[in-house]
Amino acid sequence: MNRKKAAVLTAFMVTLSSAFCVTFSAVQAQGTENAVVSQKESSLHVDNRRWNYDEANDIYYQIGLVYCENPAAEEYESLAVYVPGAYMKGVKNADGTYTCTVNEEAKVGDYTAKTAPVVMPVNTGGYAAQKAPSSYAADGLSTYLSQGFVYVYAGCRGRDNGVNPDGTAFDGGAPWGVTDLKAAVRYLRYNDSLIPGDKDRIFTFGHSGGGAQSALMGATGDSELYTPYLNSIGALMKDDEGKAISDAIDGAMCWCPITNLTQADLAYEWMMGQYSTEGTRAYGTWTRSLSRDMARAYADSLNRMGLKDEKGRKLILAPSADGIYTAGSYYDYMKQTIETSLNHFLQDTTFPLTTGQDDFHVDGAFPGQGKQDKPDFPMSPNGKPMMMEKEEPHTYASAKEYIDALNGDDPWISYDEKTNTATISSVEAFVTHMKKATKAVGAFDDLQRTQAENRLFGNGEQNALHFDGNMTFLMEKGKDTYKNYSDYDDSIRQAYEGDMNNEDALHIPSLTRQLMYDPMTFILVPEGEKKPSTLARHWRIHTGISQGDTALNTEMNLALALKQRADVDDVEFTTVWNKKHTMAERTGSSTDNFIDWVKEVTKAEK
Repeated sequence: MNRKKAAVLTAFMVTLSSAFCVTFSAVQAQGTENAVVSQKESSLHVDNRRWNYDEANDIYYQIGLVYCENPAAEEYESLAVYVPGAYMKGVKNADGTYTCTVNEEAKVGDYTAKTAPVVMPVNTGGYAAQKAPSSYAADGLSTYLSQGFVYVYAGCRGRDNGVNPDGTAFDGGAPWGVTDLKAAVRYLRYNDSLIPGDKDRIFTFGHSGGGAQSALMGATGDSELYTPYLNSIGALMKDDEGKAISDAIDGAMCWCPITNLTQADLAYEWMMGQYSTEGTRAYGTWTRSLSRDMARAYADSLNRMGLKDEKGRKLILAPSADGIYTAGSYYDYMKQTIETSLNHFLQDTTFPLTTGQDDFHVDGAFPGQGKQDKPDFPMSPNGKPMMMEKEEPHTYASAKEYIDALNGDDPWISYDEKTNTATISSVEAFVTHMKKATKAVGAFDDLQRTQAENRLFGNGEQNALHFDGNMTFLMEKGKDTYKNYSDYDDSIRQAYEGDMNNEDALHIPSLTRQLMYDPMTFILVPEGEKKPSTLARHWRIHTGISQGDTALNTEMNLALALKQRADVDDVEFTTVWNKKHTMAERTGSSTDNFIDWVKEVTKAEK
């Protein structure tokens, strides 16, 4: 390996595998050097003469509100606002629209027009684009508005480059999706007096890639890294009096977030890949050797993070006689988390129980988008429609019968029928029986660049690129070992290496964009360093524990890191047994539980 190449790869490895224990000022400078210090008065005021009114459902709304001065993607960079009728005083115009003023006296549920939470869906499974509403459909809106919420559906770009109706091209990928959503939040604050709702109580909610971008909205508030991107689309940086406008939000709801992408490939191999002997992890393949090297590298990465449990105990992985780093306080904490999920299930479930009825989230299911075409099937995290692989329905008469079925001929769950509680023998046993790897080595940075995340970290010239510096480093370091396998293909290593130093149209390198799109960058900040963002105060992170889409480490580490921050008020983290990649809830519906959570945390703020 020549010195220049070694330096480049080592820089990636050190920055990424040190798990964000690097000085942030270096990448922060990327955002400040293009900062705009002044901004003319904007034309992006809401026209209070252009409201529409749905009398049957008592909803005032506006659609097609462009939220930035220089939109790049015509069909995506606008939003729709849906408001409970009581919050407006409207006078009908000759053309059927309404001239409205905010009614500050009316109350809907627990809220007024001044105190109402603003909720924003992030419907971007697989980091897909979210098309802005172009027509009105009331379906589902009253569920939120009847509780006194203001509902805002903002379009945003996704993982792919695209073409406008006039034939002009626009760039997709990171960080454009979150940039667009930030611009939408700024627009709402700029028009605070014209749109009902408390703009200090903005909540985002999403599933999968949408859950990830909801987490990013919660983690990256006012980050200077986004400044050049916001400036490029003419986002509202200051109000008419020259005061800075914030894009920080109050709360983030994240179901099964596919996030922490700087670590995700390593985490996948540590938790799931090391227990698989199929496909790219089959014996005799070079990718199995790579997988095991990645699992080892995860332990080093994890141990540098400085994660602590709720009692302040540092969580680490330690070498073990069996398995790859399957010992230590972090391993014990994960095992306990799995057992807690199982015991919550036993506590919540009334038997007899019929399984095989998993409720996958279908992209397009959040209301507010209008009558546009929506997918017929659920979307997998790689952005492709997937058929629901449901089990054959089976009814279990009792908890013991259910546990016996899970144990089969290889018992791994110990069940105390008297206390209705259970323990598991190991993380390996859980993974082998309930959370098998469903993705190949390079779960997120695929060897052939076929995952959604490869497109997420492409650029305007190439739609999909490799991005994982850890994998690149390990391939370079281990190539003399890997080449001894008959299936070794050195062109794969070369492809990763060749993609590492790419830049986007703003000349921002891939590494910086990866850090921008990882919430842990902004949460795990070394002691004594300036905080690079304003975090959301309220977090709700729910995951189906049996999903093969990402490792449990992803959500668990996110929750642990947030709990270590004094400026975060509350973190609700729940792993739901017997659920996969879905809007997982222990009981009840995801919509009702999200609404109840927003009401609970905003009530506590009063």
